[in-house]
Order: sequence, then structure tokens, then C-alpha cells
Amino acid sequence: MSDREQETAAPATRRLTEARAQTLQQIAALRRNFEGIVEAALLVNTDDEHDPEGATIAFERAQVSALSKQADADLAAIDDALERLRRGSYGRCEVCAGPIGDERLDAIPSATRCIACASMASSRHDGRAQ
Repeated sequence: MSDREQETAAPATRRLTEARAQTLQQIAALRRNFEGIVEAALLVNTDDEHDPEGATIAFERAQVSALSKQADADLAAIDDALERLRRGSYGRCEVCAGPIGDERLDAIPSATRCIACASMASSRHDGRAQ
């Protein structure tokens, strides 16, 4: 890797490493929260169908489970971005091969598309005119 490439990679490495550490902390906190909900439910004889609190416990458990799955997906995306960094393709749009702006990478370190390509994909997904 040239000096210029190393100079460019340093902020990306720092950005991704920080995002990975934050995501791991989030995953650990969500798992503790989930375990707490499960333990609390075991201490109380709840019947989700007939107990007014049962639905709340089930909702909280489902919500934390969904957040945990999203955090796991975020971690996988960050790990993929670290691999792209190692290969030298980090910061390049997977659709048009153009650069992904620093502002976008600051906001979403694992971004795989530039704003223009991400907007087009979002428009198609939302069913809006292309």
C-alpha cells in the first residue's frame, strides 16, 4: 500500500473500528436487556393471553429481539466494510464504482453505495417513479 493509500485508509480504519466497538457494546446491552426481560417474566406467573402485563412483556421481548438482529446485521456490514478496506475497494460504490462521499461514510461507515445510487435504489423500493 502506498503512502497515499495508507493516509486515506487511516481515517476509514478508525471510523470502522469505532463503529464496530459501538455496535458490539450495543449488542451486549441488548442481550443483557433481553435476558433481564426473560428473567423478569420467569419470576412472575404471567399468562400472555389473559394477563394485561403479558402482552407488554411479549412486545418488549420481540422489540429487543428485533433490535438485536439489526445490530447483528450492522456488525456484519461493518466487518464486510473492513474486508473491503483490506481489498482496497472501501469507499467505492458497488453500483457505479464512483466514490462514496466522506460525509456519507461518516454517517454510515459501512455504506456500499454513493448517495445517488442509494437514492435510486430507495426510489425503486418505495414504489416511487424511477
